[in-house]
Amino acid sequence: MEISLAKEALKKYFGYDSFRPMQAEIIQHIYAGKDVLVLMPTGGGKSLCYQIPAITLPGTAVVVSPLISLMKDQVESLRANGVSAAFLNSSLDAADQYMVEEDFFQGKLDLLYVSPEKLLSQQFLPLLQKAKINLFAIDEAHCISAWGHDFRPEYTQMRFLKRSFPKIPVIALTATADKVTRKDILSQLQLPDAAVFIASFDRPNLSLEVRPGQKRLQQIAQFLRQRPGQAGIIYCLSRKSTEDVAEKLKDAGFSTRCYHAGLSESQRSKAQEDFINDNVQVICATIAFGMGIDKSNVRWVIHYNLPKNIESFYQEIGRSGRDGVKADTVLFYSYGDVMILEEIIRKNESEQVDINLAKLERMREYAESAACRRRLLLSYFGEDVRKDCGNCDNCKNPPTRFDGTVLTQKALSALTRLKENVGLIMLVDVLRGSGRKEVVEKGYHLIKTYGAGRDLPQSEWQHYIRQLIQLGYLEVAHDEHNVLKLTPASQRVLFEKENVELVRFATVKERQEKAIKQLDEKIKPLRLRDELFEHLRKLRRQLAQERGIPPYMIFSDATLEEMAAAKPADSHQLLAISGVGEQKLEQFGQVFLDAIQEFLSENNEVPTSSTYHVSLDLLQKGMSVEEAAARRKLSPDTIYSHLAILYEKGEQIDIHRFVSLAEIERVSQCLHYLQEPYKLKDIYEYLQQEIPYPQIRLALAHRSRSQK
Repeated sequence: MEISLAKEALKKYFGYDSFRPMQAEIIQHIYAGKDVLVLMPTGGGKSLCYQIPAITLPGTAVVVSPLISLMKDQVESLRANGVSAAFLNSSLDAADQYMVEEDFFQGKLDLLYVSPEKLLSQQFLPLLQKAKINLFAIDEAHCISAWGHDFRPEYTQMRFLKRSFPKIPVIALTATADKVTRKDILSQLQLPDAAVFIASFDRPNLSLEVRPGQKRLQQIAQFLRQRPGQAGIIYCLSRKSTEDVAEKLKDAGFSTRCYHAGLSESQRSKAQEDFINDNVQVICATIAFGMGIDKSNVRWVIHYNLPKNIESFYQEIGRSGRDGVKADTVLFYSYGDVMILEEIIRKNESEQVDINLAKLERMREYAESAACRRRLLLSYFGEDVRKDCGNCDNCKNPPTRFDGTVLTQKALSALTRLKENVGLIMLVDVLRGSGRKEVVEKGYHLIKTYGAGRDLPQSEWQHYIRQLIQLGYLEVAHDEHNVLKLTPASQRVLFEKENVELVRFATVKERQEKAIKQLDEKIKPLRLRDELFEHLRKLRRQLAQERGIPPYMIFSDATLEEMAAAKPADSHQLLAISGVGEQKLEQFGQVFLDAIQEFLSENNEVPTSSTYHVSLDLLQKGMSVEEAAARRKLSPDTIYSHLAILYEKGEQIDIHRFVSLAEIERVSQCLHYLQEPYKLKDIYEYLQQEIPYPQIRLALAHRSRSQK
């Protein structure tokens, strides 16, 4: 199949003109029937790698996802874009499951999302064997590996897919997997010949900052005041702390809810729904929150406590700025958090205790590092980065550095002679010329670089070697008892005379003390987005509430920002905006064009009359709504929308020509039994679908005007 078909589908259904790096190549592999392992950061475009083939290939793609909320979210988004999709999980009753299975069997679906439990059930296998499947996609594939940070034993049973369906390509996808986990995913899924695609884990739109753990609540309150209306997540270590933080922020005047596994299902659903629909600004949550959310306009993430590992941390901060727009991340750090997490890990009787402790140590090193934090994160995932990022606290306030090239060469040379078979402590002992029994017994005292670093104390050597790990000059092999390994960057230092800059040991302590003293200093206010963006954001929220869907499913923040900057005047120009596909253009295009034109007119930016009045003029000349819609090449719903907006603003319109008094009265009465903000869908269903949507909207406009 030609990649041109994939590009056509990309624009038609998702509104994008071009693929991101690696997406087209991954799709070509699937078209060729090959297995693929994909590593892309959160928000990097993993889903399109299987959604585009699913849409363009004959048959249905079966997508395995561990979270019910994530399935529901993705299916709703796909349907909003005009794609045929459904899900099967425990949230459906028997009748609904039967209908979905029947659609699957009849080939009516492009994508079918299933839970691991459903996929592995004996009843589902015969249906899999009879249906026409074009692809298996394993989302959150790190769950299959005991080396991963979210191991789920049921995932390991999915190795049967390749045995049972050898000719159907499998694509495994994850946002967080180190080298060991990647190897294990391929082994567990029995994909020895799979092509491995590792996209850059760099999310340059995310700022990275670590703050001292003192006065956390005061710092958070100050942080939020600088970001009015911006949605964000605060991750806490315990259920109690989520409740305490949420309550105290609420008392301080912020729109806040808590979320944790101890709440009832209805409480969790309500909190999640309010956050997704922009009814709540801040969610204080345990790590149970976030994986099932595809909310693109989360503008910041705060970690109230230290996470257990870098994988979790990176996945959680990745829930902000998914639309590619600037987002902030803050980690509060205290050594007390390290002690608590160590105790939690040691109490766990898992065989992975040593690995989990080693990963916690890497997380601690990140928090204490004076080096570029992004380089540290990227090197952890095996990405070789030579330049600092400029968008983390250490880059913005750089510490004093020194030429550590000779020091680095000593460490790397010693490790080479030790055959990359020792951990950090042993390497330091050899460099310092330790007479420890184990050093002598192994013959390490005989290597050429033994004692080459006697001039530095043990604590400083440990500090510098941790920096070398953070900067990607060394890596830790967790599956080989945490021994140190050389990297491509090591070779450049040893053989290509690459210079290495390090931060002095004393500087780290000085910076930590200085940061604590500066806690009470004011943060410079952030520049707010322009008024047109806010105007479009309010319109988006109104439309979302009427339809009972999250605002970002209409358009992302990035798309609204581009609209506000480009100010499109017609459908052709609007379609050129990234994120505006054919389906979204048909559904919402004219409403947003009208809003832009009206805003510009009110602000004297363009000398034009409102398109709403053009619709009204045709109706006042005696045309029906359908005739006016045909004349203007718009949908009747758009014409009704123009009427409702103008009437609510006070325009002289015979509203009863379009909605009866009885309909207005019925809508008004039913509102007593519904919660604000009122949604057209809820009203429509409460009235047993007897009053059409346009008349409901007109009735609400009549009510609003009457109350003014």
